[in-house]
Amino acid sequence: MPLPSLPAAILSHMIAINNVPPPPLRSLPKLKMSKYIDYGQLNALCHMRGLQSSQSSYSILSAHNMFIKQYPKIFLKKKTRLPKLFKQEEKREPTEDTEELQPQPPDDSHNIAIHVKKARGGPTLYEPKNFEEKLVEFLDILKKLPIYRTLREHRTVWKMLKTIPDLTSQLTDEHLKTLSRSVISETWVKGSTVVGNDGFYIILKGSARPQTKAYKDLIDENESTSSFIPQSFQGFVSNEDFKNILVEMHTPSCDPMLRQWSTFGTLEVTAQTESDTKEYSVITEEDCEILKIPAKDYVRLKSENIKLENKEKMKLIHKCPYYEEWPTLSICELVALIKWKKFPPGHVIVESGKIISFVAYINSGYCNIYRNIVGLMKLQPKKVKKNKKLVCMGKLNEKESFGEISVLLQVPFTCTIVTGKEVEMAIIEDKDLFELDPVTKQLMLHTAKPTFGHLKDEDVKNVYLESEQKKEWKNFKVKLVVIAGLF
Repeated sequence: MPLPSLPAAILSHMIAINNVPPPPLRSLPKLKMSKYIDYGQLNALCHMRGLQSSQSSYSILSAHNMFIKQYPKIFLKKKTRLPKLFKQEEKREPTEDTEELQPQPPDDSHNIAIHVKKARGGPTLYEPKNFEEKLVEFLDILKKLPIYRTLREHRTVWKMLKTIPDLTSQLTDEHLKTLSRSVISETWVKGSTVVGNDGFYIILKGSARPQTKAYKDLIDENESTSSFIPQSFQGFVSNEDFKNILVEMHTPSCDPMLRQWSTFGTLEVTAQTESDTKEYSVITEEDCEILKIPAKDYVRLKSENIKLENKEKMKLIHKCPYYEEWPTLSICELVALIKWKKFPPGHVIVESGKIISFVAYINSGYCNIYRNIVGLMKLQPKKVKKNKKLVCMGKLNEKESFGEISVLLQVPFTCTIVTGKEVEMAIIEDKDLFELDPVTKQLMLHTAKPTFGHLKDEDVKNVYLESEQKKEWKNFKVKLVVIAGLF
């Protein structure tokens, strides 16, 4: 009996499946060994004796402790790689046969300007400028109006002015830099009378004869000669040029003539009397180029600096707690008496029991406040010794003041004030404070308070005991850690 089509198809498929060979066996993937695990130590821990035995609880506990100690050793630590040290190549010493190679100048065979200078006998572009060239450049810059000068030209003028001792000895570097932006050069023909009571003059070229033998300083009224020999030209003048200048110049004691780089005049604005006019006047012996620093510019610069400084002083006083409600007029009286002063770290400003000699306003830094206390120190069993100690009770920070009550009432300080770091203060000395009007002094007494006057002896004792207990507790912990480390 023939089979239906569907069962026959199923049967033929089953026979075909049985004839197919099974798939080949595949091996398991290999486990990657970790780079950070020591498998030898891990194997030793896994086979450690005593962990699985049930002999006694003591052996299990000792095996467990040993396992915990050995467990961190299965982890490998990364090796820190230090950067390589580059060895400097040793310079080979030149032998007798070989000569040291000198740096070759750049190829100037195609530079027409260099050939023209060589043909005319001038220096090449790569040679340093001599003093005459620098002086010519300096004079050309001074011929320009200050507003048309470049930043490089202003810097050149400033550097040249810094080489003049009569300027640097009496003016700060910032003042000189500011004045250098407005200096000009004047040309005077032979036989001219130059009156120097309206500024400070420097002869750049030529010579002049003074009408009087002595001249005044730039600012002070002390008499001094105005001629000088510059000590250094800070790169503008070489040693050979400087020797040549010394040959041409003479000291004022031998020759009263004012020559190159000599000075006369003043930076103080004075009334133009006939005697002053003669005192600051010179007569040119030849055509001269003279640099002028106007006295009005210096006076204006000083007034601007004084205004800025007074503004800073007013701001400092007004921010102090005792002076927040003070009127501006009273603060201005204090500003006129203030002087700036700096103290190094650890400086004792005033000791307990003494009267301070000034009132101070802290602009930067801080001061520590200490009070004296008598403590007991153990020497031997059943023996103690009294010892005075300083207890830190607080700080005086920026924009705080002290010393008003002590100075005005001549009351000794009850605490010691020591600077914690470098401190800048605005101070008013006691002699200046006593010259204030009575209203301002009463206002200061009314608003100010004694420095840390609220502290009592009981407060100092409590702070001292607390600090001593902290020290004892700290020492106890250190000893405990040391004893635990030994066992």
